[in-house]
Amino acid sequence: MAYLISELASLSGLSRSTLLYYEKLKLIRGERQSNGYRLYTEQDIQTLILLKQLQIAGLTLKECKACLEQKLDTAMLNKKLLRLDQELQQKQQARSLLAAMLGKGSLRDWHQLLNTLAPEAHLNWLKHQGFNEKQALNLKWLSKDMNQHEQYMADFMAVFSAVERWGPGSDQDTLKALGSLQIHPQHILDIGCGKGFATRLLAQHTQADIVAVDNEPAALSELQHYAETHNLTNRIKTVSASMTELPFASNTFDLIWCEASAYIMGFEQALQQWRPLLKDNGYLVISDLLWLTRQPSAEATNFWLAEYPDMQDLDERLSQIESAGYVRLDHFTLSEQAWRDYYVPVKARVAELKPEMSNSVALADIEREIAIFEQHLGEFGYQMFVLQAK
Repeated sequence: MAYLISELASLSGLSRSTLLYYEKLKLIRGERQSNGYRLYTEQDIQTLILLKQLQIAGLTLKECKACLEQKLDTAMLNKKLLRLDQELQQKQQARSLLAAMLGKGSLRDWHQLLNTLAPEAHLNWLKHQGFNEKQALNLKWLSKDMNQHEQYMADFMAVFSAVERWGPGSDQDTLKALGSLQIHPQHILDIGCGKGFATRLLAQHTQADIVAVDNEPAALSELQHYAETHNLTNRIKTVSASMTELPFASNTFDLIWCEASAYIMGFEQALQQWRPLLKDNGYLVISDLLWLTRQPSAEATNFWLAEYPDMQDLDERLSQIESAGYVRLDHFTLSEQAWRDYYVPVKARVAELKPEMSNSVALADIEREIAIFEQHLGEFGYQMFVLQAK
């Protein structure tokens, strides 16, 4: 049976111009009649059906023609299959990210990657999504998933509201750093004070007026209660603020104190941003988590790379301290007791809550951190720095 090109177009679902192009490539072969019309055969229709099926595999017309005229080029097909697998993987990643942004999946890995590669842009983006400074910082460092942030923080605070210390530290280490100062401070700013362990010691061992800053109202309320019951309200003032946006004038304090919390904004940024708040030749006591070995275990490396991407060794931090315009008066590694004073109560609280919160992501994260401490402390540790602004 013979077909005019208009009939072939109707049967194949292809346009007349496409069929003429196929004929130019010699994929189909019309026979011109004496009246000028071309006629096509049943074989041409079947060839077009086969072409469509080959094109579904992503073959070009040139590749389709080769497949029709000779044995399959398996090397070419393998390359196309590999490329297709890569495209499918990229599209699946894109779909997973879009679904997570719509609340249909977890964004933890994505937030973690952004916090490593572009921390400032990440923080600004979170603010544009409607998170305030406190929420954005908590999401950045704790929950890492804006879809589950509210539940995560509720679980996190269920643990830490019932324990005293919110980070590694001990009275002995705090007093050791205080004893390294060459002045009797009169105006102290305690940044990231939590429930005020360092604040209380500073009040007991100096005559200074102390401004204690944190962005967690419950912690500040507890410190305020301590001040009231110990007749220290005239010397201890609590301020709810972010350490990245402190509401104080320049040249206000002769001592800034910050234990175990500068990582939130970045150690180097803290050195630079807080320096103007110090009076001439003022002091900064600050602690930071460091690598204590040049070859930490893979488990510890992978954990802290995710939790604290900017974690450095001592030499790098000392170089940053000098570049920021400080003289180093003293530095020392916090004792193992400082860690135990923090982790032992936290571990007990997690065990208490776990039966009723067995699926909590926050509890799982805290347990993972405790395990890293128990197995790898010594590869890392907090370093206390006693500095003076030049």
